[in-house]
Amino acid sequence: MKFPKYFSIWQKIGMHGLRLTAWAVLAFLMIPILVIIPLSFNAEPYFTFTEGMLTFDPDAYSLKWYAEIFNDDKWMLAIKNSFFIGACATLIATVLGTFAAIGLSNPVMPFQRAIMAMLLSPMIVPLIITAAGMYFFYTQLGLSGSYLGVIIAHAALGTPFVIITVNASLSGFDYSLMRASLGLGAPPVYTFFNVIMPLIRPGVISGALFAFVTSFDEVVVILFLAGPEQRTIPRQMFSGLREQINPTILAVAVLLVVISGLLLLTIEYLRARGERIRSGEI
Repeated sequence: MKFPKYFSIWQKIGMHGLRLTAWAVLAFLMIPILVIIPLSFNAEPYFTFTEGMLTFDPDAYSLKWYAEIFNDDKWMLAIKNSFFIGACATLIATVLGTFAAIGLSNPVMPFQRAIMAMLLSPMIVPLIITAAGMYFFYTQLGLSGSYLGVIIAHAALGTPFVIITVNASLSGFDYSLMRASLGLGAPPVYTFFNVIMPLIRPGVISGALFAFVTSFDEVVVILFLAGPEQRTIPRQMFSGLREQINPTILAVAVLLVVISGLLLLTIEYLRARGERIRSGEI
């Protein structure tokens, strides 16, 4: 690590200390997640490292818990539900969040701060309170225990993430382009899809990925609203920990970590691409 020549010895020590602290925090956050990866290959039905695993005995490792996922009807139903509910909720959240962000970014929009605070409230209010409120409200509408109720609830939780990312993309948006398009006679729909959307697309996609991850990993609302047919992966994992501890949970957890990691890498790529678009490099 190179330092500027004018750095004193104390400044160099401080930079090294900051670097070590950052690595220590990263290790503190990642080790509990990474430790489940080798445990998911345990040939024995235990949640601990066996003597054979510690000595790297090949017979102590197995893929049977991963195979168990696809041989269990409950896990397959949970996987299908998670992707179906997540995709539907993401679509709704992306559409609503994008339109809300565009409207709130307009300087003539009244009560911007108050409306923004209300739209972002699902991120601030404790999730248990939100889930309880949704349960009592959706029960009156007959949506509790249905796919539609769970999808709407997850869409409500994911919309704030879309609003934040799209609003960030609109922070450097040149509204003269939109006014020029409208002034030349282009319909509003054409202006939206051909002028506004290409410039905010990275933010929209990033928000959609955040909304999908929020739905995919959510368990509290599912506990309140979902019936037996709407069981998702987190709900099945929660039930497995309470009813019958099985290393299959570890295998599913590893798959979730991999999926989440890929989505986060995609989000980071889109964020960097959006920065290059705003700076004119693309």
